[in-house]
Amino acid sequence: MDVFAGVLDFFGVHVDTKYPTLRLLTSALVVAGIFSVARPLFSFVRVLLSLFVLPGQSLSKFGPRGSWALITGASDGIGKEFALSLAAKGYNLILVSRTESKLFSLANEISTKYGPKISTKTLAMDFAQNQDSDYARLKKLIDGLDISILVNNVGLSHSIPVPFVETDPKEMNDIIVINCMATLKVTQLVAPGMQSRKRGLIMTMASFGGAFPTPLLATYSGSKAFLQQWSTALASELQPFGVQVQCIQSHLVTTAMSKIRKSSLLVPNPKRFVRAVLSKIGRSGGAQNIAFTSTPYWSHGLMHWFLSTFVGERSHTLVKINRGMHEDIRRRALRKAARDAKKQ
Repeated sequence: MDVFAGVLDFFGVHVDTKYPTLRLLTSALVVAGIFSVARPLFSFVRVLLSLFVLPGQSLSKFGPRGSWALITGASDGIGKEFALSLAAKGYNLILVSRTESKLFSLANEISTKYGPKISTKTLAMDFAQNQDSDYARLKKLIDGLDISILVNNVGLSHSIPVPFVETDPKEMNDIIVINCMATLKVTQLVAPGMQSRKRGLIMTMASFGGAFPTPLLATYSGSKAFLQQWSTALASELQPFGVQVQCIQSHLVTTAMSKIRKSSLLVPNPKRFVRAVLSKIGRSGGAQNIAFTSTPYWSHGLMHWFLSTFVGERSHTLVKINRGMHEDIRRRALRKAARDAKKQ
């Protein structure tokens, strides 16, 4: 009771009653009210500091310039921007993606810009095929290399929002194989070397679709939620070996997957997004209560914090809003498809 009274006195709240039990109950309720207000304020200060003030960890902590970075889904969008940004920071590159011509084009671009200072290796690999021979080729390619950074970027979503019961079986299978199995298999090839060297950074691109359940993208949403859980668990396993694992949460980015071409306040282009990721390594951004997770782009971080704090990541309200939004997207996509069909 004296502790409650001391807290109340600190905040200038005085409860005067001759009934000790009532005084104790009143004090407890007032203190609970104070903390219920103070907690989100403290959390908001944390998110502002994380997003706008405090720097992230230096990449050199995970491996020196001249060591290697492996990037999946490297030929377009976010993966391509990671390749260009890490090359600029002095890392050699292993570029893995489906289209060989795009990989050669990116490798030539890097070679033209940086010359012999930056080495590149490429591997054309269709992760949807899930072929052991492809992973054997990747294992041979990286054998003996000091890979200090792994960017698990390869991913696939639905072509348009679709009810789960109407989801094409091939699309459903490809999403799970690419988003989940490919990420696990590539990481299992790379992580042992990092573990033995006692340093390394593994970044896995997740999505708000996994952080917040998303009706009409149910398979994609589930696959990204899997990556969140797996990444956090893996991070705890590898932390004692000096290997840092970070799950990167984000809203939309202007990529082929999002089908958004014009950037905006909430939808950055890949360059701005990757710059935020690499400048905020180790910072949580809006993902304050999720271990080994970051929402580094400023508007995404604020959105993540607000929804988590005031709406609830898996609340009925948020799921209902998500469903309505994606039902509308599906209607517009179907109308567009019908118009295009009439033109043919």
